[in-house]
Amino acid sequence: MSFETPSILDSPIEYLKGVGPLKGDMLRKELSVFTFRDLLEHYPNRHLDKTKVNTIREINAQTEFIQVAGTLLNVSVLGEKRGRRLVAQLQDKTGILELTWFQGIQWVQKTLTAGQEYLVYGRTSVFNGKPQITHPEIELLRDTKADGKAFLEPVYPTTEKLKARGLNGRQIGKLTAALLPQISEKDLPENIPARILHHLNLPSRYHAVCALHFPANADQYQAALQRMKFEEFFMAQIRLNLARLNRHRHSKGVVFEKVGDLFNTFYTTYLPFELTGAQKRVLKEIRQDTARGHQMNRLLQGDVGSGKTMVALLTMLLAAGNGYQSCLMAPTEILAQQHFAGLSALLKDLPVQLRLLTGSTKAAERRKILAGLADGSIQMVVGTHAVIEEAVQFQNLGLAIVDEQHRFGVAQRARLWEKATVPPHVLVMTATPIPRTLAMTAYGDLDYSVMDELPPGRQPITTVHRNEHHRARVMDFIRTEIEKGRQAYIIYPLIEESEKLSYEDLMQGYEQVKSFFPEPKYRISMVHGKQPPEQKETNMQRFVTGDTHIMVSTTVIEVGVNVPNASVMVIESTEKFGLSQLHQLRGRVGRGSEKSFCILLTGSRLSNDARERIGIMCATNDGFKIAEKDLELRGPGDIEGTRQSGELNFKLASLVNDKSILELAKFHAGQLLDADEDLASAENLPLRQFLLSQKGKTSWSKIS
Repeated sequence: MSFETPSILDSPIEYLKGVGPLKGDMLRKELSVFTFRDLLEHYPNRHLDKTKVNTIREINAQTEFIQVAGTLLNVSVLGEKRGRRLVAQLQDKTGILELTWFQGIQWVQKTLTAGQEYLVYGRTSVFNGKPQITHPEIELLRDTKADGKAFLEPVYPTTEKLKARGLNGRQIGKLTAALLPQISEKDLPENIPARILHHLNLPSRYHAVCALHFPANADQYQAALQRMKFEEFFMAQIRLNLARLNRHRHSKGVVFEKVGDLFNTFYTTYLPFELTGAQKRVLKEIRQDTARGHQMNRLLQGDVGSGKTMVALLTMLLAAGNGYQSCLMAPTEILAQQHFAGLSALLKDLPVQLRLLTGSTKAAERRKILAGLADGSIQMVVGTHAVIEEAVQFQNLGLAIVDEQHRFGVAQRARLWEKATVPPHVLVMTATPIPRTLAMTAYGDLDYSVMDELPPGRQPITTVHRNEHHRARVMDFIRTEIEKGRQAYIIYPLIEESEKLSYEDLMQGYEQVKSFFPEPKYRISMVHGKQPPEQKETNMQRFVTGDTHIMVSTTVIEVGVNVPNASVMVIESTEKFGLSQLHQLRGRVGRGSEKSFCILLTGSRLSNDARERIGIMCATNDGFKIAEKDLELRGPGDIEGTRQSGELNFKLASLVNDKSILELAKFHAGQLLDADEDLASAENLPLRQFLLSQKGKTSWSKIS
């Protein structure tokens, strides 16, 4: 039996010289630094070139950060109570610079001595025509003349509370400098195979970590940074690929041996339009997945209107033709009803039993459906959460399709898989376009299909931006569309901080719309989160059937409502919406053959960020371009529908800025696992040991 020797890096942070219990507690609370390893992985956000000292005269309006040296004059506290500040002057041979502190005044005052020479660094500003630095980083000049050598000093992210305790960005650097001599290469063993390091000319892990903190020069720092970014992406790709290989190798799945008569008859006789190239490609992938004897687990993402439902139907016919039942689960009752209505119309001439099961299915009908699913006479069911209830039993469920999967929890989906002895094939569909870089890291363990073509006959939606002054003209435009027999949506934002504010906003908007469209000539539905579910369903249903002309709503209609007759979407206070959400909302129109319009209404004053989002919406209908831009603007953590997965918590790498490194990592991880999927070779042993040491992050349950 072998016991791993604990590494010095696992020591509690208070054991490091210069920390102690009080600072240790602060580091834990403020920066989540619990151990020596956490401190080592708390990387600097910039470096100062200690050899580059400017003169005070060089400071001008364009100067942002500067480092100067000089003699400290007149250290004094000015002002009363809240207005108190510590002020000092720094003088060099070219001029005088004012230094000001508003926080930690007592502590800073104790550390400063007038008449001494200091090195000062900070962000400059001009006050009353004179240059100044607020809260500079300052230290005695003699402390910085280390061996007279050129060196780059790290400055670390910190917080105001830590600064008040004497742990500013430079002090944290001193702790790291005290830690580095205590660790050796055995504490940071190599985890990337030597062949890849050599091929990409990357430094060793130990040298890269040391150089991230204290590089000899800028080139060494860049090389270390590239190495550690590559490592983060590479490990994420290895983990995801292992999870997928695991599933392919060990998960049993039902075999759909043939295409079957039902699929062929529908395809040759009843298919209402020619499939797009993207639809054909995805069907081929599904056909291969379901014939292999392993469970399919495929994510199908396609922009609004790309024809995912047709792919779902053809896959269900494939299952039925092989004697298996299938189930399509939708997040809301109205979406389930729409799927059911659409599929029923397409299947009306085929000998297939399709049923709808939701929370409002009547008891007698429900009993019939449960009996039909249990004896196999019903081949297909469309439903909401109702289909995962205990009472619902299938004779031989072979396919489970989940629409808008991010609306369901993992546990809910798992209950569906448990309804068959051999887990059914799984097709997960989403209309939220996911940027490719994000999909590679968030969904890399799923097989992944993209539908990026629209069916023929679909007209692009015209999107325009109008501000508050144009409201009357916008309402006139809606009126002309209604006179042509069309319908319109008017959407208000949900104000996250306050349900009450959202509700008031919506009610005000509703009254305003009624003043432009008086009853009885015009009929208006209203839908919002405070309504009881039955009322919400009724109001939506009235709009779906054409009984009302206008739907006034919050974003509850974002996913799935299909009203081909609606040709206008007005989005109020557009500046309060994210890009992906705007794109999802816009996708509610343009579903028929008529020309459709999306009008983005805003106030007259917009931030640059809002202006950029609106510009993108007006320029393109391509959901993937919009998703890429959304990733750039908001970062990965906020993109709707992506997994809130640890795989995205990179310390150094960025999905937005490091796409080329991600591509490289994906290529090398794929190549390595193609050659040695068990990581059994001597060369891959360090990688295997590293992954085993990362408890909870790697799926190793089936790897022997």
